[in-house]
Amino acid sequence: MKHRFGYCSIAVFVVGLAVPVAGHTRDLYEDARMAMVEEIEADVRQTSLALDKEALDPRVMDAMASVPRHRLVPDELLDVAYENRPLPIGHGQTISQPYIVAIMTDLLNITPASRVLEVGTGSGYQAAILAELAEQVYTIEIIEPLGMLARDNLEKLGYDNIEVRIGDGYHGWQEHAPFDAIVVTAAASHIPPPLIGQLKAGGRMIIPVGSRFMVQQLVLVAKDTEGNVTTRQILPVRFVPLTGSH
Repeated sequence: MKHRFGYCSIAVFVVGLAVPVAGHTRDLYEDARMAMVEEIEADVRQTSLALDKEALDPRVMDAMASVPRHRLVPDELLDVAYENRPLPIGHGQTISQPYIVAIMTDLLNITPASRVLEVGTGSGYQAAILAELAEQVYTIEIIEPLGMLARDNLEKLGYDNIEVRIGDGYHGWQEHAPFDAIVVTAAASHIPPPLIGQLKAGGRMIIPVGSRFMVQQLVLVAKDTEGNVTTRQILPVRFVPLTGSH
């Protein structure tokens, strides 16, 4: 069962605290989370031409307003957990800017029946957002300590529709393919052919493409019902590089 989180009314940065209000529990981070959502909405309006829309899917925004980002960042960053910017999570990796998480998720057109592959688990935040929307999420992390920590934190948050694997995500996860959607959270020099092969006909993939020292582009990959693949550049981004044997 997917775990969904209630909203609250006081933004106090203390891990795990909650207060009972009118028969249900509210965590103490809602004001910060709602402010983050408002910033995302403003950023979407400012980039509406690139995104070809004025607002994101309400289901995506509900997920952004629901998932407790403060539970998926290092303790020393709790006071900035809901700022609309990337944050370091150790091992040279980052948790992506919430605006980027939101638009990448929105571009995938996820439905409640979708099976989604994520390459680059990181802290588990993107996986949690996906899990609020999809039937099943498979996520791969090449850095074992990060993957193990994400698995533990996601289990503590009650997500039972996320499966975490430690490994090289460039090659995808053939055992569970094909996928309705694929999201890559690190920049690749090219779109990995194994991921294209594991994308279901009619599916979508979102991936940053480019090197660490050059402009990267967020690229939307679409496969039509006959298996033809098209790509569209969305906007310039900056991600840590995709690593692995490739």
